[in-house]
Amino acid sequence: MDKVIETGADLPHPPPLTPEQRTLIKTTVPMLAEHGTAITTRMYSQMLAAHPELQNVFSHSKQQRGQQPEALARAIYAYASHIDDLTPILPVVECIAHKHASIHILPSQYAIVATHLMDAITHVVGADTFTGALYDAWGAAYWNLAHVFIDRERELYEAAAWTSWREFVVQRKVAESDEITSFYFRPKDGAPLAPYRPGQYISVQRFIPELGAMQNRQYSLSDAPNPECYRISVKREDGIRTVSQSGSLDTTPAAHPGWMSNLLHTTLAEGDTVDLAHPFGEFFLDDSSAPVVLLAAGVGVTPLLAMLNTLTGPAQSAGALRPVSWIQAARNGRAHAFKTHVASVARAHPEQVKTKVFYSAPAEGEVLGQDYDVCGRLDLDKVDTVILKLHDGTAQYYVCGPEAFMVDMRAALNARGVAGSRVHCEVFGAGATPQ
Repeated sequence: MDKVIETGADLPHPPPLTPEQRTLIKTTVPMLAEHGTAITTRMYSQMLAAHPELQNVFSHSKQQRGQQPEALARAIYAYASHIDDLTPILPVVECIAHKHASIHILPSQYAIVATHLMDAITHVVGADTFTGALYDAWGAAYWNLAHVFIDRERELYEAAAWTSWREFVVQRKVAESDEITSFYFRPKDGAPLAPYRPGQYISVQRFIPELGAMQNRQYSLSDAPNPECYRISVKREDGIRTVSQSGSLDTTPAAHPGWMSNLLHTTLAEGDTVDLAHPFGEFFLDDSSAPVVLLAAGVGVTPLLAMLNTLTGPAQSAGALRPVSWIQAARNGRAHAFKTHVASVARAHPEQVKTKVFYSAPAEGEVLGQDYDVCGRLDLDKVDTVILKLHDGTAQYYVCGPEAFMVDMRAALNARGVAGSRVHCEVFGAGATPQ
């Protein structure tokens, strides 16, 4: 499949920052703390007005809620704060680069952002302040960081089987619980799909006539790699309308983070065509032989299910099976996605796979010890140390769910002596890894 990859060779390439320029950048940290969101909010507003084609790239809901400007403001603040040593922010840079690749950000678009970011800083801070050597220092700092992203994103594009968008057909649509439905996508051109890393995601793009723009969202692949199809499993949010009583699309609640997901539930049918990006993402199963502990809550089950299915799949060598612990939190059986599947995997691999299921609000008729193991929120004190693998200093922990859940799990594991480097979290939406 042919790929055209921009190099960014025609963009500004300033030399590394001088000590004097780094000092100037650091003097702006308090200003960024106070005015960062105002700067980025203006930048997005002016940029999208001047380049309406970028409405096809940026999330309508994140713009409406101010989430995108806030995320960019945090990133700029972190960059300025660590301008002497970028090592602490490199994991965030990697996360953003994968996200950019998933929506096919181009080097030429960095020039557009540069123009409107510098203008926004000038407007908010004042042309009498943001001028001369300070203006030049930030111009150089911007392009130094931009080329870090451009170079990394080029590597990702070169490694991918295709760039931009590819047409897929909805092969199957399967309800996994009251809230979650799986969509199976096969490539329209019939060409086999290359393997991805279990835990990675794809972007799904659809044109929304009522918004006059394409909209995209990222969804974790929820099954082991399959050359014939991709599978995502999407949560439907209660109370969010997507279709009005007349049958037309209702964009009134389009700013809600779950609107696009609900739109897939209500309007995407078997046989429909949809555009997908190549899989990307820095959250994925490692290649070691160490035990694996998977901790899931809610729809966070999806990337971890891809890991579980890979670790127990036919491609695994019988002599090198990695021990797996599956620890899941759900409200009750109606919200317990993939309950039957995970139970069958555990029965088929009793020596390899151990499970622990928590229900926070069991429904009437659900039996402790049969439908679930513990009543209440997921509490590591109620998980056997053998299942939690605390005795093994090499065990790898993968955590996915609501942000508060991931923060709690990371803290609880750290308190039990698990090094932070062995705890891996997946964050949906704009933001950094929970600390």
